[in-house]
Amino acid sequence: MTAAELARKVRRVELRARRASAGVVSGAWHSAFKGRGVEFHEVREYVPGDDVRAIDWNVTARAGRPYIKRFAEERDQIVMLVVDGSRSHRIPGRAVPKNEVVAELCALLAFAAVRNRDAVGLILFTGEVELYLPPGRGIQHVLRLIREVLAFRPDGAGTRIAGALEFLGKVQRRHSLAFLISDFQDRGWERALGVTGRRHEMIALPVSDAREQRLPDCGLAWFEDAEGGGRFLVDTSDAAVRDAWEAAALHRAAHLRDVFRGAGIDHLAIEAGSDYIQPLIGFLRGRGRRD
Repeated sequence: MTAAELARKVRRVELRARRASAGVVSGAWHSAFKGRGVEFHEVREYVPGDDVRAIDWNVTARAGRPYIKRFAEERDQIVMLVVDGSRSHRIPGRAVPKNEVVAELCALLAFAAVRNRDAVGLILFTGEVELYLPPGRGIQHVLRLIREVLAFRPDGAGTRIAGALEFLGKVQRRHSLAFLISDFQDRGWERALGVTGRRHEMIALPVSDAREQRLPDCGLAWFEDAEGGGRFLVDTSDAAVRDAWEAAALHRAAHLRDVFRGAGIDHLAIEAGSDYIQPLIGFLRGRGRRD
């Protein structure tokens, strides 16, 4: 990708994410992910209807008339985007490949966070952590984050989610809100997710491609393992092969749901090429109502 191509992609993702994060998304974010607590803001004179439990009796005694304490929500929250950048996200041939959907999703979440005065950081991983961007605020920081995700080209092979979660625990020791964005084509990460979920507020966003779930009927076709590099021939005209492929995909999806529920982790499935904005808004609003 040339510098000009990267700049155009950053601009396109930025514009779409800014529109989506304005108003409804950022409002839903605020209700879904409240601050760490409340802090004292000011005292003001009591008016009928105020909660009498908020009366500041010391100020009331000095002033000779009732005053109440007002508090503001603390918004000093750290948001970490833990993003899978492995080769399985780079399936060619789709108008919107998974890695660009991931970049747009990161941009949307980052803009929504900074609109609510939260700091946002990034961990990009494959078989190991390849890039770490410490939490920061402001539009320029978000634009750098978008560029890093869009320009990323994996050095290593494979996917190791557990290693990324362990890294998160080392660099972010205070409680934070962490989004784990991956296609979850990995094994042995379930225990690490549970451990991390007890320290941080975790949200899982599994990203998939329709072709990973349903095979088209297009005769004999060569398939290549994006991670391992091996090639194999598949007869997609065979209905039994297509059924087995879809059954395996359904089994993987059910396994993910079971793991997330077992660990107490909220999740929202994202499919490349679909309109995920409204489901995301509904997801955030649902969290806000529940909390």
